[in-house]
Amino acid sequence: MVCFRTETLGNYMTDRLREQINAKGILLADGATGTNLFAMGLQTGDSPELWNIDHPERIATLYRGFIDAGSDLILTNSFGGTHYRLALHNAGERVQELNEAAARIAREQVADSGRDVLVAGSMGPTGEILEPNGPVSIQEASDAFAAQANALKDGGVDILWIETLSSREEIEAAVKGAAPTGLPIVFTISIDTNGRTMMGLTAQDIVKISTETDVPLTGVGTNCGVGPAEVVAAIANMKNACEQYNTAPVIVAKANCGIPEYIDGEIVYNGTPGIMYDYAIMAANSGATVIGGCCGTTPKHIQAMRSALDNYSRGVPPELDEIVDKLGEVTKGSKAQLRGEMSLAAGSASGRGARGSRRKRKSPSS
Repeated sequence: MVCFRTETLGNYMTDRLREQINAKGILLADGATGTNLFAMGLQTGDSPELWNIDHPERIATLYRGFIDAGSDLILTNSFGGTHYRLALHNAGERVQELNEAAARIAREQVADSGRDVLVAGSMGPTGEILEPNGPVSIQEASDAFAAQANALKDGGVDILWIETLSSREEIEAAVKGAAPTGLPIVFTISIDTNGRTMMGLTAQDIVKISTETDVPLTGVGTNCGVGPAEVVAAIANMKNACEQYNTAPVIVAKANCGIPEYIDGEIVYNGTPGIMYDYAIMAANSGATVIGGCCGTTPKHIQAMRSALDNYSRGVPPELDEIVDKLGEVTKGSKAQLRGEMSLAAGSASGRGARGSRRKRKSPSS
């Protein structure tokens, strides 16, 4: 078991995530928000965050489903909780109300369950392009993240969980906005473009960025993307980068439940509980210490992953052939990075060709 030192750093709170990893070794996170809310009646284009006020009982059911399935950590229903995203639903002035409600409902469900489950405040991208490539400044984005972070803190979250980012500028803005709360911070990226984010960042880049921030970060990782095989490859690449940069963050894996397929007018993820069982073991062997699911992952999949981790004994990192055999194809770019080839020539963003490597962006309700 890898142990971390926990302490209060200036105005920073005790890091309960590291404490729980010290105690349990590997934590099981939750699954998808949107997939499960769609099953409850959410419509495409709706804001899930509005349900924190309009249908709090459904959000409570979402959280409790993952808690009862065995999750050690759940994310709040606040992925699209900045004023930029909420403004698309005429709710840009409701940042405090909607984010605080998301966290409060989660805290209530944890208390009612009697289990010691961490509540992580989900903070997704603004949906805007930041300077120098777009019109929104880093400071403007940071202010938006700060408003969301403060609301989540008021609601009682243990951690701020910045997820599905793709650019260095937005990582900087989000961390800058979150830092004054004093809460532990985790950020994850979506590797969805041949071993890179949409804006070209690799797993190695993410680890390097985490060592360059002005505030201490608890963890880094990857979520969403194009399936569990690609996530396991990314975790292996992040673990290698951690050794290169002599750093030991919590490493987070939160893969989609297989690959999306369009069947009878609906998007369906093809991952079975058995696939997610294998993914959990491979992610752990590759170096992840928090493992969960993203789009398509239901409580049934989380139950299978709970079983995998309950029966887990550490093994060696999987070879590429094993990843492909059990989880599916890995993109050319990720394969190159596993070999230590980091150049665009080895796996450029335009050099896609592996099955399942088509770029996919996560919506706020995925």
